[in-house]
Amino acid sequence: MVSVVPLVPQPVPQPIGERRLFFHSLDWQRYQTLRETLSRDRGASPLDNRNIRFTYLQGKLEVTIPLEIHEFSARLIEKFIWILVVEYGLKVKTMGSTTLDRESLGRSAEPDNAYYIQNQPLVAGRDVDLDQDPPPDLVVEVDITHTDIDKLDLYAAMNIPEFWRYNGEVWRIYTLRDRAYQEVEASPTFPQVPKLKLYEFLATARQDEVEAELALRQWVRELSIKTDKQTSNKSHD
Repeated sequence: MVSVVPLVPQPVPQPIGERRLFFHSLDWQRYQTLRETLSRDRGASPLDNRNIRFTYLQGKLEVTIPLEIHEFSARLIEKFIWILVVEYGLKVKTMGSTTLDRESLGRSAEPDNAYYIQNQPLVAGRDVDLDQDPPPDLVVEVDITHTDIDKLDLYAAMNIPEFWRYNGEVWRIYTLRDRAYQEVEASPTFPQVPKLKLYEFLATARQDEVEAELALRQWVRELSIKTDKQTSNKSHD
């Protein structure tokens, strides 16, 4: 039998990064109760042994069950940030997926990653109290499959200064201006780092995570040396 090549190329299916459960019309108390119930009873539910995440926005609750490509992306972006923090000599307090509850705003989130960097000295050495402390400086979300939660609305209302989103293909950086997010080309936290470096880092890490880390560290150090030389030359002109 002769095989026939399709006249129209078939699209490559997108990987499934998350499974999601959605609940409507929940007030804050019902949301808290449901979250406690689902967390407590995971062993007897489809959520068993899953690192589930809860996101609540004014009556809407989304329960996210991360799958492999989601966790790979989230953990490698976390490593990417950690390497940059160390190589640039910054300070950091890692919040991970700590629940960010803001009852007064009708919002709650468990992001993939959250960090205090600029405001790390204000929260170092103790637990954070969001009713008194500033919000995290940087929040990261991986959403490979569709989410019904408006994440820009969610985190803007929480006053998160910088928000990163990654959908498995595109990395978007948002900064808060006049209580709304604007997309920018470079991270205010790491202005020296072009978007291309994250794409290169993730692509290399798919094959070899150690090689990806070593390459990124080498790139940062070489760039720092080059920048120092340029600064020194200008000072002598």
